[in-house]
Amino acid sequence: MHIDVLTLFPQMFQDIFSLGIFKRAIDQKLVSLGVHNIRDYTHDKHHTADDYPYGGGAGMVLKPEPIFEAVESIERKPDVPVILLTPQGRLFSQKVAQELSQHSHLVLICGHYEGVDERVSEHLATDRLSIGDYVLSGGELAAMVVIDAVFRLVPGVLGSEASPLDDSHVGGLLEYPQYTRPAEYRGWAVPEVLLSGDHAQVDSWRREQAIRRTHKNRPELLDKAELSPEEKRLVERLRQS
Repeated sequence: MHIDVLTLFPQMFQDIFSLGIFKRAIDQKLVSLGVHNIRDYTHDKHHTADDYPYGGGAGMVLKPEPIFEAVESIERKPDVPVILLTPQGRLFSQKVAQELSQHSHLVLICGHYEGVDERVSEHLATDRLSIGDYVLSGGELAAMVVIDAVFRLVPGVLGSEASPLDDSHVGGLLEYPQYTRPAEYRGWAVPEVLLSGDHAQVDSWRREQAIRRTHKNRPELLDKAELSPEEKRLVERLRQS
């Protein structure tokens, strides 16, 4: 999988994906990342990428010309998603990450300042994403979140194919509690069921704990989670208590 990023600050991406599992995945050619400086596609001596908004208002707006030309310079097939990171986009989620991971190529446009000329959103971007209901200084951090979430779903990136299957939000629930050695630390013991060697009991315990944790921390997720009749009864008991 390959992701191209258009940004005013390419240096922000220099180190973050050159470490850990992503460096290994890039070295193994499982994934690749291209970073493009929007200013390289301007045509004045000052490399002006922004301008005042028509109609007045505070701040500056990214101009359409360099963004269109930057995207058009990227070799890509017609069906490659071109995604604008913007507070006006649909909310990014694990489900969206899984959807995007099915593509072999993505293009991400990082907004900045007071926003991006609307013609980019209307006539260039095929999708718009927001990572949450808060304001960032630019789309670079949002792009990094999307890249991280999508890259780790590419087969082979995490090493084990099962690794991403138990993550929080996969299947609509938060992840169950995890423990490792020692079996007891400062008087706090690992739950006995995890030491039993009974995989069926472990799976059952983990599923129940995932439901309980979701109810406690993100109860609204349970309304969309795929639950068995018995699990739905557990949720009702939790809500009543």
